[in-house]
Amino acid sequence: MTTTRHQVVIVGAGTGGLCLAHGLLRAGLDVAVFERDRTRHDGLQGYRVGISPDGSRALHACLPPALYDTFVATCARPPSSLSFLDERLRVLLRLGERDGLAIGTDPVDSEKSVSRMTLRQVLLTGLEDVVRFDATFSHYVEQPDGTVEVVFEDGSSVIADLLVGADGSNSRVRRQLLPQATLADTGIVGVAGKVALDDEVRALLTPPLFDGVSLVFAARGYSLVSHTMEFKWGTDRRPKAGIGRTETELIAQWPGLLFDNTTDYFMWGFSASRRRLPTDPMPLRGADLIDLVLRLTPDWHPNLRCLFERSDPSATFPLQIRTSEPVAPWPTGPVTLLGDAIHTMTPGRGVGANTALLDALLLCHQLVQVRNGRLEQRQAVAAYEQAMRDYGFEAVRDSLQQMTADQPVHHPIWGGPALAGMKTMLRLAGAVPAVKRRMAESQTRLRNRQRHPALLAVGL
Repeated sequence: MTTTRHQVVIVGAGTGGLCLAHGLLRAGLDVAVFERDRTRHDGLQGYRVGISPDGSRALHACLPPALYDTFVATCARPPSSLSFLDERLRVLLRLGERDGLAIGTDPVDSEKSVSRMTLRQVLLTGLEDVVRFDATFSHYVEQPDGTVEVVFEDGSSVIADLLVGADGSNSRVRRQLLPQATLADTGIVGVAGKVALDDEVRALLTPPLFDGVSLVFAARGYSLVSHTMEFKWGTDRRPKAGIGRTETELIAQWPGLLFDNTTDYFMWGFSASRRRLPTDPMPLRGADLIDLVLRLTPDWHPNLRCLFERSDPSATFPLQIRTSEPVAPWPTGPVTLLGDAIHTMTPGRGVGANTALLDALLLCHQLVQVRNGRLEQRQAVAAYEQAMRDYGFEAVRDSLQQMTADQPVHHPIWGGPALAGMKTMLRLAGAVPAVKRRMAESQTRLRNRQRHPALLAVGL
């Protein structure tokens, strides 16, 4: 017999789901999160997450103030430049703050880099009584009274006024709610790796590789994105600007905060059209993936190849880049979706996590309106879904433009001329200050552009 009932049940303890849980908890709503990972230490994959000012504002609105301060304290040094390079590490175009690339230092209104592993640990902190691990969602059953029974694989279940599927790209909640929703293969595959940032590795990094985000464009449609992650947690004895406490003091006050990724590192992500590769990287693991990247890059700069060789095999994994197909509006009920569960996008714009955070803030705002008696739940959720489809699938379309096998540079015949033309365009842009500034400002807007009326209404 089902005896437990919650106002909101969230399936999935990812970035968006946990942000929503914090917001609801702060608002005094009853929320429970169910996560299939067996423990808090599981699911710690991935390296860097870029948090835009939009994403920061969403976190600031949902998290307890001291925990938000801790999030800021555990971020890495922010990137100071965006560089476009060739495979020999020659600079095609480099954009910095003086060119109009907005980074900022404000604790909220600024660009941030955070370890994906650490971000999850921060977001789990304070939710120890809210998150239940080792709970794999099976299916849901809508009830005659408008609630929903959420059933798990072990046979247990709970009743919820609202079920939120925040269970990622392979969402089981989505498959039941929207069986017509599909994910498309972009034709792009990749390999991600990282290497500990010791003195020898630092010596291999040119200023663009060390200072910020770098994009490498190479022959045969191969590309690379990289970022250097420096944390120095606990070494700054000065109070943080706008926070008033040192990093050490902030971290010490959260004894449940477990850092699983405290070493500075250089991260890289190699990508290419699957049709341009001699073998599919998806079945490979560890050292075999590193060997594949080395075989594909014999003419790349020796420093890059040395970084590949030094990468940790246990932290190297393949990536299949997929994207959501737009979904027509569906009837609103006691089940909805958030983040990658509804709008999976490529890493091309770097806004996937930020869009999930916007979802969390908007849905939280709508449910608070229900709590305050201003809206019925169905009205509130319907308004959220309408707005989320608008800005979410706009972000999907934008990110797809940056990462698809249909791009000219990936064409087996026209790829060479297309790449040469792109490199020439980047060099010319770097030589004309006005054009360079417009490109820098454009990059800033792309990372902080989701001005949907529903988001403006909640202060974004």
